[in-house]
Amino acid sequence: MHCHTSSTLLALGSFVLFSGCESSAPPTRVTPVKPRVAAVATTPAKPLTPPPTVSPTLPPSVSPAAPFHAHKLAEMDAAVAQAIADGRLPGGVLWLEHRSAVYHKSYGRRAVIPSPEPMSEDTIFDAASLTKVLATTPAIVLLIERGKVQIDAAVANYIPEFAGDGRERVTLRHLLTHTSGLRSGLGLANAWSGHAHAIALACGEKLRQPPGAVFLYSDINFILLGEVVRRVSGQPLEQFVAREIYQPLKMTDTGYLPDAAKLGRIAPTEQHKTEGLLRGRVHDPTARRMGGVAGHAGVFTTAADLARYARLLLQGGELDGVRVFQPEAVRWMTAVQSPAGVIARRGIGWDIDSPFSSPRGKHFPVGSYGHTGFTGTSVWIDPASRTFLIFLANRNHPNEGAGVGELRARLATLAAEAITDFNFGFFPEERAARGLLAVETNGR
Repeated sequence: MHCHTSSTLLALGSFVLFSGCESSAPPTRVTPVKPRVAAVATTPAKPLTPPPTVSPTLPPSVSPAAPFHAHKLAEMDAAVAQAIADGRLPGGVLWLEHRSAVYHKSYGRRAVIPSPEPMSEDTIFDAASLTKVLATTPAIVLLIERGKVQIDAAVANYIPEFAGDGRERVTLRHLLTHTSGLRSGLGLANAWSGHAHAIALACGEKLRQPPGAVFLYSDINFILLGEVVRRVSGQPLEQFVAREIYQPLKMTDTGYLPDAAKLGRIAPTEQHKTEGLLRGRVHDPTARRMGGVAGHAGVFTTAADLARYARLLLQGGELDGVRVFQPEAVRWMTAVQSPAGVIARRGIGWDIDSPFSSPRGKHFPVGSYGHTGFTGTSVWIDPASRTFLIFLANRNHPNEGAGVGELRARLATLAAEAITDFNFGFFPEERAARGLLAVETNGR
């Protein structure tokens, strides 16, 4: 449990001031979990043989009062099975949680080469860009809570090399909301390697747009934020998040640089032309060059661990008697924090309403939030209905196959429609009216 001193309360005051992010499929299960109190929402390759057809009924042992429509859960199963049959992914794990009930299931295969392996619910996935909200974002929020960093302070205050050519005007808020003006990623044409080299390259990046002017999703933003955590905390990023987040929350399969003993449960990703099958090594090439630890990618996790993290956020920063964040911090980081005039709406690290919001589907309202990862991972959390949806996949195994954006959107829509005790009709769909489309970028 984390203790918060009076300096924490002073730091939290800034939140208010600055608030405006081919195995057969296993049996279906709906398992009860301990009731929880939710936080209040704030305003704004080759095709595989498909799994067997899923019966549109719940197991006999499930209470008829379970808050899910059985036929909608069956449609979710069918959507994943069809995507597997179409060769869009080898398999995946789904976790839908609403109030006191959970629907979780694995599908397809974990690996297809060098030999087939069935998917299991405890499979460990390369989280890819979920790292941004599983590691770097919470680390920065904790440092803000403790008065160690300021959200609207210049990045150069913490990384003095990041200055000149207008870079001194970039703030932590700009990095966290992807409005810094930096391009999407570091160049890989030159054979550089190492953490220090990556930071030097990031500090020398020229701004493509004025800070705060436009939304431009950028890994460089979070590479710099990871370095802020390292310098301010005095600890490597992977150690800080393990001690402050994963260990207290008992997220035993989450972290950077997974132990070799867990290799058999890790879903492989790309069959790299020079490095071989990437299994237990981060897929993102920049993070790999940085030694496997970076602010934008590198974390591995399971659906069950990610569910604990999502549950923590829905409960205002506390889980099983362990408080990680103050409730004000959770509300603040998941409310819109983008600069005025920027159409895409982002929280602190989290996506709310942007071109990356396909996991929102048609029904989860603005005010819900989530994130995606290039490897096929995603999470979306809706405080209003006390619901979250996780889908983890290694869609780029064994090669850089098709994206899963349409599948994500379909699953989210069906998840909301599966819930029997909440009326999503009270929340108007704003995205279509504002011309923002739920699309996927770069295969996400």
